[in-house]
This record gives sequence, C-alpha cells and structure tokens, in this order.
Amino acid sequence: MRNIQISKPAIGKEEIDAVTAVLKTGNLSQGPLVKELEEKFAAFCGSKYAIALNNGTATLHTALYALSVGRDDEVITTPFTFVATANAILMQGAKPVFCDIEEKTFNIDPTQIESHISKKTKAIMPVDLFGHIYDVEAIGRIAKKHSLPVVEDAAQSVAARYKGRKAGNVAEIASFSLYATKNMTAGVGGLLTTNDEKVMKKCKLFRHHGQDESATYDYKEFGYNYRMLDMTAAIALEQLKKIEGLTEKRRLNAGYLNEGLQDIEGIILPVEREGYRHVYHQYTIRITKDYKLSRDAFIARLGAKGVQCKIYYPKPLHLFPHLMTYGYKKGDFPVAERLAGEVVSLPVHPLVTKDEIQWIVECIRNI
Repeated sequence: MRNIQISKPAIGKEEIDAVTAVLKTGNLSQGPLVKELEEKFAAFCGSKYAIALNNGTATLHTALYALSVGRDDEVITTPFTFVATANAILMQGAKPVFCDIEEKTFNIDPTQIESHISKKTKAIMPVDLFGHIYDVEAIGRIAKKHSLPVVEDAAQSVAARYKGRKAGNVAEIASFSLYATKNMTAGVGGLLTTNDEKVMKKCKLFRHHGQDESATYDYKEFGYNYRMLDMTAAIALEQLKKIEGLTEKRRLNAGYLNEGLQDIEGIILPVEREGYRHVYHQYTIRITKDYKLSRDAFIARLGAKGVQCKIYYPKPLHLFPHLMTYGYKKGDFPVAERLAGEVVSLPVHPLVTKDEIQWIVECIRNI
C-alpha cells in the first residue's frame, strides 16, 4: 500500500548536525546564527533588511505594528487564506476588510480593491496563496494612488518571483513563515523583509519587548517576545542553501501533474501567469460540478489508493464567528465561497518521486 503524504519536510543530516552544533555551544537563544540568517535571507530576497522572529504570525503582527496600524484602522486583505492573515490585523485592534479573489490564482482581485478603500484604510495585505505572488503591478498602482503601504503575506512563496524580483522584494514589507510544512522550514519561525530602515528598527524593537539591542534593559517602546532561537536559525540556514533545488523539484512535480491531468472534464488545474514563478507550496486543483464525482468522493478514492489530499481552505474567513461579528455574511464574497467548495491539493513536495506522481495521475485517470 502506497503512502504519498500531502506534505513532508525535506530535512537531512545537514540540519541535524547544525542543531547539534548549536546545542554544544550552549547558546540556545537568539545569537549569531539569527544575525547570519537575517543577512543571508535579505541577500537571497534582494531586500536591504530581514528580521527573524519566532513564527509567521508574529511577522505579520510586527509588520502591521511597524506601519502604525492601530485600533479602528482597516487593512484590506483576502478571505481565502489561513486565519493568521486576519488574526494579525485583529491583534493590532484593526478591522480586516475582505475583498474577493481571482478564480485563476486564488489571490485577491485587484479590480475590487478600490471599492473597499476608506479613510480608515491603513494598508493592503495581499497573500501569495499556494506559492503564486499577488498581482504586483495592479495592486502597486492602487497602493501608490492612495498612498497605502503593501504588506505581502509571503508565508507560502519563498523563492517565488515576479519579473525576476523575488517574493520579499516586491512590497514595502513581506512576511514569511518557516512552519513545518512550508517550502523552506525550520519547524517554526518567521522572517520579515523590508527596504525601509525605519521599519526595520521598529520591528527589531517590537520583537524584543521594545528593548534597544545595543543597550540591555533600555526599553524604547512597547514590545513582545518574538525572538528566534539560534537552533531555529541553524535549521533555516541549511534550508536556505537548498531552497532553489527544492523549489525546482516542486516545479518539476507540478509540471508532471499538469501534463498528466490536462483535459479532464470537471478538473481545473493551477495556473502560472506570464512573468511569474510559481513555487507550488500546494498544487491545488478545482473539482467542479462538471466532474464525475463529488470532491469528497474524489478525496476518498485517492485516499483508498494511498494518496493523501487536503482542502486548503474549506471555508473563507468571513464565515467564521469571530470575523462575522464585523457584519460579514454568506454571499459577500461569492468567488471565494465557490472556490472553497471546489479546491483540493495534491502531493507536490520535493520528496514525491516521479513514479509516485505517475501513480497519482493514473489513480485520477482511472476514476
């Protein structure tokens, strides 16, 4: 019986040895490896600065704090994402203002953003869902017109590109996650990138109780304990060395799936827009009403063949209780609601073999 998992971290001897080396030093908290990771990740993204934090949600929260988003402000974002995107806005006392999504990329629809802008809007937070960067050009024009910063939720898109520029260097601030299932993982952790020195300094204060790093116990302002451990940084540094190779393996697997699953009635495959480099954090197809089985039956059939599938995400955020308190209701974002009922992700991670991809294709073709 095959067991093809939907995600699996690509951890090798290098990561294990790196953590062991940190343990032997006795310096387990934030230290020189965190600084090294920040420098190397900034260089990788092409940005001036990177700030390491203890998780991806913390990076979003810190980014909004650095932009002075506060109580009763509004941040425009997508309802079709992981809840951390909206929760980070709530953590600053602001309101998530949702905007519907595009069918092809699953990302926020730039043609609808301006209708949601108000005097209270303080930022636009697009999400690079499944590894495809948001519409940089269109949203950039809107942001410039209304003098709004863009915070890129790039949790799923490390190494993704738009016209040669990497995720992390297309917006004022970008937020990355190093969670266990991410393309570049450290089990936990997050990274924030920016080209703004003022933002960088505020972020570094915020992650360490508002403490100036050059003077112990000198508290400049309010802050949290969002520091990264050197153990985390050690894993991330090894992963950073491998990320381009891991990404190409994902893209290769996605290509095999595209080739094998094309022209099946009722199945819509993911797209990669011209000028973009999709990194396929998830390979997400849509099971429409024209398909021969329901989505649940499709997942059950593949599961019986040893192929694990997952739904990301089964319900848009505006339909969850703590966000419905802002007046949202079913029918507000019809595209997001419809796609939530159609999406299913197939294994695409770099540890899936070509033989296993062929098995996935055969299983679907034989339904």
